[in-house]
Amino acid sequence: MLKKVIALLVVGFVIYYLLTAPAGAADAVSDAFGAIMDAFGQIGIFFNELVN
Repeated sequence: MLKKVIALLVVGFVIYYLLTAPAGAADAVSDAFGAIMDAFGQIGIFFNELVN
């Protein structure tokens, strides 16, 4: 029950943030996507170095 309430509060906050600050939300998503892509790039470099 508590987990469901916390999840609803988090989702509500995210929706509120998206509606009130779309530019900030877009920057946050862009930064998160960039971090994920960097992580995959580093994993690729790691496995490439293992093979060589």
